Amino acid sequence: MGRLLDTDITALLTAGHAEPSPLLAEMAAHGEDRSFPTVGPDVGRFLRVLATLSDAERVFEFGSGFGYSAAWMLPVLPADGELVLTDHDSDRLADARSFLDRADADATAVFEAGDALDTITDYEGPFDVVFIDHDKARYPAAFEHAVDVLAPGGLIVADNVMAGPVTAPAVTDAVRDGGGAADDATAGVAAYVRRVRDAPGFETTLVPLGEGIAVSAATDDTEPPSEPTDG
Repeated sequence: MGRLLDTDITALLTAGHAEPSPLLAEMAAHGEDRSFPTVGPDVGRFLRVLATLSDAERVFEFGSGFGYSAAWMLPVLPADGELVLTDHDSDRLADARSFLDRADADATAVFEAGDALDTITDYEGPFDVVFIDHDKARYPAAFEHAVDVLAPGGLIVADNVMAGPVTAPAVTDAVRDGGGAADDATAGVAAYVRRVRDAPGFETTLVPLGEGIAVSAATDDTEPPSEPTDG
């Protein structure tokens, strides 16, 4: 996992945060053993705080892997809450189910194999938190779908905006130039950053935790999705 913060700040985060639960530690080791990246404990804890502060009842994830980020958020959802996990790999979702079945949580986890951009069209909002962590080239499309189902005051959070499949300097150049990225991942992330930066009805901040996350909060003047018309 890329490190955006220096060792002193990283040490403070480690010292200042409670130890992850045994289940989360087991899941982190599972990812390391398989060289499958996770958001890591700092971003995981931040996601949990965001879900708590927003009184989230429903969460949708674009790209869930084996459920690590979901395992951070699920326990703070209410008993009638719902967290929808998506992944194109059904075996990874089976691993996610086996882990989350052991989580100390009352909310319902739903496991959807396939393309998250298709899956979300099967769901009606509102979702209080939408977490985007799938194919970087498709981040802008995920944002547009997320807006359609987002609750008033809801949050859209995207991972890997500074590191991982991309590098911060390459994203910065592409954001400034309005395009021209050398690869699809960088182009997608840069387009996403420009989109959320300029999106009416949203306040966005970039947070250098993990491999960088973008947090976009819907404001009171966010336009609701347009109603379909006949003809």
